[in-house]
Amino acid sequence: MYFPEEYKPILGPHETEKAIKDAKDTFERELSGALRLSRVTSPLFVPSASGINDDLNGVENPVRFSVKNLEGKNMEIIQSLAKWKRMALADYKIEHGRGIYTDMNALRPDDDIDAIHSIYVDQWDWEKVISAEERNLDYLKSTVRTIYSAIKRTAFLLSEDFPSIHDTLPEDIAFVHTEDAALEFPSLTPQEREKVLAKRYGAIFLIGIGYGNPPHSGRAPDYDDWSTPTEGGHHGLNGDIIVWDTVRSDSLELSSMGIRVDSTALLRQLDIRGCRERENLYWHRRLLGGEYPETIGGGIGQSRLCMFLLHKAHVGEVQASVWPEEAREEAKAHGALLL
Repeated sequence: MYFPEEYKPILGPHETEKAIKDAKDTFERELSGALRLSRVTSPLFVPSASGINDDLNGVENPVRFSVKNLEGKNMEIIQSLAKWKRMALADYKIEHGRGIYTDMNALRPDDDIDAIHSIYVDQWDWEKVISAEERNLDYLKSTVRTIYSAIKRTAFLLSEDFPSIHDTLPEDIAFVHTEDAALEFPSLTPQEREKVLAKRYGAIFLIGIGYGNPPHSGRAPDYDDWSTPTEGGHHGLNGDIIVWDTVRSDSLELSSMGIRVDSTALLRQLDIRGCRERENLYWHRRLLGGEYPETIGGGIGQSRLCMFLLHKAHVGEVQASVWPEEAREEAKAHGALLL
């Protein structure tokens, strides 16, 4: 149910812990240098009803609590820092061509709990200042290639320290638009399309997440720009990095990212999703007032990346969270340990 039938972990628990730190330290360094990102400290919670928290697909409920010594002010645990980062770039006055990244720790209590999903989410959340002229598909693709190169370099350096681990990624990442994928595989679900394409190419960047009727997958209307027309009549300046996981024989999303909305795209996407009232929230008023720079950004799953690079079959082998008892029993039968 949770593990491939013949699965046995390559690394034991002690080696796994060492490899997790090695992978995280290496990739963080590679990503920071390649994209010119400075590390910053980020919040675990933000004020409710401020518009700062990421509402994901719009149906997930964040963990909320009140602060006794702030007259009961309501706060909520972040689900991601997609919007906070852009606000931080403005407040910290980061210059063009530079950006920030942070260790994001979030809770998503409505998420699935399975081999690749957990209610605890850890990401490298990053955001970079760009110009209005760089809000185009070529710049997006160039940034994707830079991130993919950082993943490839991390895989190589990890194999140097742990010879039993080998790199399964192709040399280059392929770019596929969700609208083209839907035309090629009209009878398949979005998840089935991702699996077919990831197996075909080994690594893909799927462009246009959030656009369409129905959309390939959900995306909030107020951070990624998924509705701007681009080349070939397509839409979207965002997407997901998806790889072929040879351990699970399935696709695995490692990152979601994109060029962020400008004021025009924000209002268009709020109208598309029927939530125009959000323009009155604190974060949205600042964007519409011209206080935020144009940016590109995203999140890269720390546990997902470690799971993939260390050839693990379950995210719980690299992340401490809560798991069903049957998952723990199945892990034990395979000689694996869920943290």
